[in-house]
Amino acid sequence: MDKNLGHETPEQASTQMIFRYFIIIFLITIFLVGKVLWPFVSILVLGFVLTGIFYPVYSFFAKKMRPVLSSLITCTIIFLVVFVPLVFIIGALSKEAYNLYVRGTNAAINQDFKELLQNSQIIGRIEGILANFNIKLGVEHLNKGLSELGRFVGLFLYEQVSTVATNVLKFIINFAFMLLIIFFLLIDGKDLIAFFIELSPLPEDQDRKLMDKFHAMASVVLVVNGISGLIQGTLGGIVFVVFGLGSPFLWGSIMAILAFFPIVGIGAVFIPASIYLFLKGRIAAGIFFIVFFLVVSSTIEYVVKPRLVGNKVKMHTLLVILSVLGGLKVFGILGIIYGPLVITAFLTLTSIYRSSYETFMGKT
Repeated sequence: MDKNLGHETPEQASTQMIFRYFIIIFLITIFLVGKVLWPFVSILVLGFVLTGIFYPVYSFFAKKMRPVLSSLITCTIIFLVVFVPLVFIIGALSKEAYNLYVRGTNAAINQDFKELLQNSQIIGRIEGILANFNIKLGVEHLNKGLSELGRFVGLFLYEQVSTVATNVLKFIINFAFMLLIIFFLLIDGKDLIAFFIELSPLPEDQDRKLMDKFHAMASVVLVVNGISGLIQGTLGGIVFVVFGLGSPFLWGSIMAILAFFPIVGIGAVFIPASIYLFLKGRIAAGIFFIVFFLVVSSTIEYVVKPRLVGNKVKMHTLLVILSVLGGLKVFGILGIIYGPLVITAFLTLTSIYRSSYETFMGKT
């Protein structure tokens, strides 16, 4: 009988000690690398996302010229498509958001709207109905509520864009750094992905599944939702201009953000705007606003988006809403991207667990 059966040999004990020491050193370096890169996490995430989106452009040029030149041309396109419009949007949005916040902090809407509420027969009827239930709804209550809403929306948008608008140099440096990251990712991105797949203890098919889901969600969030939000926000802003409503750029930007939310969407702006027009006595304009919202929103949500998204991402509507809302609360405006990505990672890992490890865990 082997006396060493069930006992470690000196060589095995030495190997295990070396392995434990290596794991400790490795975990420490991972922690330090994470700490070093953490200040740039937003830039890195956006860099990876934009690289995935513009990689087909790079591939097109790479067929005809050297990778370095192809990457340089692609980065130039990203600069013109993303940076230049972003500078204009931030400047205009910061000014209008601040004006909305100031109006909200005045604790009163403009006098015209206040008089409109006082003279409205509809408001009078609503007050009469609510009075039967001992609920008081006066003009001052509506005035205060709308002012508070304006203050909240204005402050949120102003906080998101003012940090960029007041520190232009930092914004330019960060964007240049992101372009530098994208430049190298376009050239060496495949090698980097292969490195992470080899390093990961998960099977290659599971690593590929996780990365494909991330890429699909990123393309849906930024490309599909971004384009649909831009279309709805632009059309909404134009309608506000045509019908003489104030702050069309601000409300157009808000509608572009709201377009990321299923079901709610731009209706959160168009329905109150149509009610305002009804109270003003502009019945035809109010009806047009409702019809416009239904047509545009339905067309994009139920015709355009399904065709563009297809079967890339399957996520329940409630999860989409919660991921965007939670992302906005935790990460600010970039939470529109981060929130869905976090939920996607969780759902993908859950799917991998159920298909590959649930039975194994049951046996253990």
